[in-house]
Amino acid sequence: MDTADNRRRLTSEMTLTQKASLMSGANFWNTESLDQPRVPSIMLTDGPHGLRKQGGAADHLGLNASLPATCFPTAAGIANTWDLTLAQRIGEALGAEAAAEEVGVLLGPGLNIKRNPLAGRNFEYFSEDPYLSGALAAAMIRGIQSQGVGASAKHFAVNAQETHRMSIDEVVDERALHEIHLEGFRIAVIEGEPWTVMSSYNKVNGTYANEHRELLDDILRQQWGFDGLVVTDWGGNNDRLAGLVAGNALEMPSADGVTDQEIVAAIEAGDLNESVLDQRVDEVLTLAARVGATSPMADAAQRAMHDRHHELAVEAARRSAVLLRNDNAALPLGVESGRIAVIGDFAETPRYQGAGSSLVKPTRVDSPLESLRATDLDIVGFEPGFSRRDGRSTTKRRRALDLARKADTVLVFLGLDESAEAEGVDRAHMRLAANQLDLVNDLLALNTRIVVVLAGGAPVELPFADDVDAILHGYLGGQGGGRAIADLLTGAANPGGRLAESYPLTYDDVPSAAHFAEFEATAEHRESIYVGYRYYDKVGAPVRYPFGHGLSYTQFEYSDFRADARVAAIKVRNSGYLAGTEVVQLYVEAPDKAEGEIRAARELAGFATVTLEQGESATVEIPLREHAFSVYDTQERQWRTVGGTYTVLAGASSRDILLAAALHIDGQPLPQVERALAPYATGHVADVTPGQFGDLLGRPLPPRDWSRSEPLTRASIIAQCQGRGGFASVLHGGVTASARVLMALGRVNAANNTHFVLDLPFRSVARMSAGRMDDAMLDGLLTMVDGSFWRGSRDLLSSWRAHRRRARTVHHHHHPVPKEG
Repeated sequence: MDTADNRRRLTSEMTLTQKASLMSGANFWNTESLDQPRVPSIMLTDGPHGLRKQGGAADHLGLNASLPATCFPTAAGIANTWDLTLAQRIGEALGAEAAAEEVGVLLGPGLNIKRNPLAGRNFEYFSEDPYLSGALAAAMIRGIQSQGVGASAKHFAVNAQETHRMSIDEVVDERALHEIHLEGFRIAVIEGEPWTVMSSYNKVNGTYANEHRELLDDILRQQWGFDGLVVTDWGGNNDRLAGLVAGNALEMPSADGVTDQEIVAAIEAGDLNESVLDQRVDEVLTLAARVGATSPMADAAQRAMHDRHHELAVEAARRSAVLLRNDNAALPLGVESGRIAVIGDFAETPRYQGAGSSLVKPTRVDSPLESLRATDLDIVGFEPGFSRRDGRSTTKRRRALDLARKADTVLVFLGLDESAEAEGVDRAHMRLAANQLDLVNDLLALNTRIVVVLAGGAPVELPFADDVDAILHGYLGGQGGGRAIADLLTGAANPGGRLAESYPLTYDDVPSAAHFAEFEATAEHRESIYVGYRYYDKVGAPVRYPFGHGLSYTQFEYSDFRADARVAAIKVRNSGYLAGTEVVQLYVEAPDKAEGEIRAARELAGFATVTLEQGESATVEIPLREHAFSVYDTQERQWRTVGGTYTVLAGASSRDILLAAALHIDGQPLPQVERALAPYATGHVADVTPGQFGDLLGRPLPPRDWSRSEPLTRASIIAQCQGRGGFASVLHGGVTASARVLMALGRVNAANNTHFVLDLPFRSVARMSAGRMDDAMLDGLLTMVDGSFWRGSRDLLSSWRAHRRRARTVHHHHHPVPKEG
C-alpha cells in the first residue's frame, strides 16, 4: 500500500546516484527503474485522441510506425460535442487500450487556448474558451485514469504557436494569463486530478515554462493542489537544476545520464539541497504507485475491444460534426435529392487526423465515399476534382464538372490537407487551397444543388458560404468519420455538434492577425483577454459563424428560464419532427456590457447537452462556472467578484440568445481604465501599439528578434543560423532543403516534422543523441556555426575521439528501447 511513510522509507534506502537516476528517462519512452529498492519502470506514450505506441525505433513526431489503435476525433472535434459524458467515455477507451499495451501514462489531453486560427496544433486543442476546454479535459482525464493509466494535461502553459516553439517567449499580461491561458488548466487539475502535467517548450514572460516556479509551484501545486508529477515535453529541458527546483521531476527522453550527473554534482557541491531531489523522487514514486497493473491482451479480446471502440469512434464523429448551413432544408439527403455526384479527393481518401506526435495508426478507416455507396442514395459517380497540396490538374476539374452536369445534387468534399496542419508548423494563411476554391466556383456556375463537406481541425475562410446550399463540417473525425458523415448527410443521424471556436469572415478580422508568429524571439499577446468570441462580441464584429453555432434537422424551444448566482434552469422542448441533441449554452453578460472596462461583454458560464425525442421536453439544470462573476485582480493576485446587475443569457450560440434573466451580484466595481489603456476598455485591440501593450504589462517589452551579432549558445535554436553565412547558413539551408524535397516526394508528415529540427535548441542535439554526442562535442559544433569552421571542426573531432575512448573504458548501464509487437 502506498503511503507517504512508505515512500520516505524507499527514498531513504536509495543512494544519491539512484535518486538522481529517477529524474530522467531510461530511453525514449520509459522511466528508469531500480532493483534495490524496487522501483518499476513506467512507459509514457502519445495519445490525445488515440494510443501511439511505436513498435520499433522510437521518435517523438510519428516518423516511425506505431501499433494499431483506435483513432478517435481530435480534440477540436470532441469539443464540438460539448458532452462531458462522451469525453469521459472516450477517455475510458483510450485508457483501456493503453493498459492493454502496458502503457502507464497517456500524454494527453492537450488543452491550450486556440488564440489564433493559424496555430499549427489547434486540431489537438479543444477550444478558444477556457471553461469549455477545462471541463472537457477534466472529463477525459477521469476516463483515462479510471483504467489505471495516468493522463498528462498539456502543454503547461501558453503553448500558443508552433513557430520557434522551443525558444519563443510568450509575452502575456497577468489577467490574460489567468483568465484565458491558465483557467482551463485550473479546471482540469481540480476537477480531473491528473497524475501528471506536461510542461511546454516555450518561455512564459521570460522564463522557460519548465523552470517557472510561479507556474509549477505557486500556482499548480500551492493554489490548485496538484499532487502529481511534472514531466517535460520531449527535449523540453533547458536548465536541469532550475527545472528541478521549480517543480519538474521527470526529464524525457533519456539524456544518457548527463543531467542526472548534474544533479549529483550540485548536491555534492552544496549548490542544491537534497530535500529538493527527495521531493521530486516522492513524485515519481507516487506516480509508480498510482499506475495500475497493465498486461497484454489476448488477440481475440483485443480485436473485440477495437470493434467496440470503433463504434464509439463513429458515435463521437457523428456528435463532433457541425451543420454550419442548411438553406431550404437541402439536408438530409433522400430520394427527392435525385442523382448525386460525389466530388472531392477527401471523399475517397479522408483526412481524419492531424500530423506530428499525435499521429495514430488506426485499426481501420471508414471512407465517406464507400459509406455513401452503401446507402440507398442514387450515387451517379465520383471524381476527385483536385489534387492534394493545391496541385493543378485541368483534367480532374473537367471530369468533375462533367459528372456534376449529370447530377441533381453535388456533394463536394473540401478541406485542409496534411501539409496544412501539423505539430511544429503554423499555417501560412486561413484559406482553402486555390484549386478547391476554383472548383467550387465552377460548380456554382452550373446552378445545381451543392452540399459542401469540410475536413480540418481549425477555421478556414469560406467565401462561398452564402452561395452553396449546405455545409457540414466533419472536423478531423477519426477513423469512424466516413460512416458518420454518411449517416449525417442521409439523416440516419441528426447533427448535434456546436462550434467550440469562432469562424471569422477573413483572417484579417482576427485580433492577433497582425502580429501572430511574426517575431523571432517573442510572441506578444497584445489582444490580452480578447480571444475569439470575447473579442468579436465586445466590438460587435461580424463573423462567419459565432462561437457555439450549429444547426439541427429539428427545432428546439426554450422556456421557463430562471437563474441565481450558482445555477440556472431552463425547459427545452423538441418542437420538430426528429429526435435530436441540443447544446444549451449559458452566458453571463457583464453590467452595462462591460462598456469602458477591460472585460469581455459576455462569457460562457455553463452548458449542457440534452437529447430529446420528437415533442419531448426536459428541464435542464446548469451549474454556473466558479468565476462567472469574477475577474483576476492583478494587485491582490487572486480572483475577486465584481459587483453589479448582470444578465444571464440562455441561447444556442454566443449570438443566438433566446432568453435572459437579470441578476444582482454583490461586490466591488472594476477600477477606472487609464487613458493609455483605452483600446483595452473598448476591445479594439487589433491595432494596439507596442507602447500600449507595454503599458498594459507594466514593463518594457523584451526584444522581438534575435541578435545576429551575439554568438550562438547551447540554448540557441538551429533556425538562428539563418542569415549568418558560412557553415551556419549551410546547416540551415540543408534542413530547409530536406523539407522541400520530402514535400515534393509526397512525404508530407516527414516534411512537416523536418521543420521541427529548425526549432531544436543546440543543447537538445546532444541530449537527444542517446549518448552519441556530449557537451564538448556540442561546443565544437557551436564554434563551427559561429564562424570558426576549421577550429570548431578540430575541437569537434578531438572531443569525439575522447568521447569514444571513454565509451570503451567505462562500463555504461545501457537501457535499449524495447522492441514491441
